[in-house]
Amino acid sequence: MSKTTKNLTLSAMFLAIGMVLPFLTGQIPQIGNMMLPMHIPVLLCGLICGWQYGAVLGFVLPPLRYLVFGMPVLFPTGIAMAFELMTYGLVIGLVYALSRWKCILALYRALITAMIAGRLVWAAVQMILLGVSGSAFTMQMFLAGAFLNAVPGIVIQLVLIPAVMAALGKTGLVHFHTHKKETVSDAE
Repeated sequence: MSKTTKNLTLSAMFLAIGMVLPFLTGQIPQIGNMMLPMHIPVLLCGLICGWQYGAVLGFVLPPLRYLVFGMPVLFPTGIAMAFELMTYGLVIGLVYALSRWKCILALYRALITAMIAGRLVWAAVQMILLGVSGSAFTMQMFLAGAFLNAVPGIVIQLVLIPAVMAALGKTGLVHFHTHKKETVSDAE
């Protein structure tokens, strides 16, 4: 199987997971949306398939989910999420691909960078969309939407993504090590 075929197949699987996962987390009304279920497959796609696939998946997932299931509401939430998730897939894939070692440290560096960049893009898009509609996007709205309400999802991402990558690394499906391997040049 060619690398392109493999990445397209995996991306389709991540798209399907992103379409269905919100139904599972939605069964917990108090924190269902706070678990950020659509973020996980986008982040994994960016890591496993590359930034191009992660970015495209992130951008199409919210509008496609809206067209099929009517959620998330397209304006302004779905549009802002599309840009946010696109940024997640792009940044995590790019930062991880540029890392010298495919280890836990590189993974966390890519994950945290993507999470910050995605939230900043989400805020910028929300500010533009709400400004166009005559509403204001306040600092309180940014802090609540990007961080305070997202704490359960952030914790899940920081635990689950590395665990999945470590498991896939042990099976040999992805190039990943739970620690940085020492090379001859490092020892000198």
